[in-house]
Amino acid sequence: MVRAVCCFVCFFLLASCAATVPKNQSNLCSIFYEKESWYADALASQKKWGTPIAVQMAIIYQESAYQSNVRPPRDWFLGLIPLPRSSSAYGYGQAQDSTWDWYIKSTGNSGADRDDFDDVTDFIGWYTNVTQRKLKISKWDAENQYLAYHEGHGGYSRGSFRAKPWLRKVAKKVAKNAGRYGAQLKTCESSLAPGWSIWPF
Repeated sequence: MVRAVCCFVCFFLLASCAATVPKNQSNLCSIFYEKESWYADALASQKKWGTPIAVQMAIIYQESAYQSNVRPPRDWFLGLIPLPRSSSAYGYGQAQDSTWDWYIKSTGNSGADRDDFDDVTDFIGWYTNVTQRKLKISKWDAENQYLAYHEGHGGYSRGSFRAKPWLRKVAKKVAKNAGRYGAQLKTCESSLAPGWSIWPF
């Protein structure tokens, strides 16, 4: 019995550690120093799809604040009966079911999960690459890439964001964060080479 309890506690602690978010989300260097595998994940996506690390991270920050299992809030009828969520968005990138299925079919990444950071960076790289091809939006243009990410390619083409001043403000915020992240990354990227570690052992 004691052994079973210990195993449960260890499992709970490990799960809690896996779910923690970066302490300083405003500084990309701090994020990568704390989450050692994230830089490699974002770099792999950048090399594969061409989307800058700073743009990837600014989108993830806006969508989930680096929470792996976040969903849209659920409304309750009479405060007792749970109602359907407003969308199927889930995970680091808040990708919806249909978009995630499209990604898996297009890339063959059948084991991808929306709460795995490496899969989400690859997803964002893929999606922004499709955006550039379809809508001619530069992968460095964080503002318009985010608008197309939020509204979908069809919605962006129709200009749906023009009737949403709040969304346009959010997109400008994403662009500002991407710019800041990019400047920060220049100061620390040389120390984030493969095999690096902040620990001396």
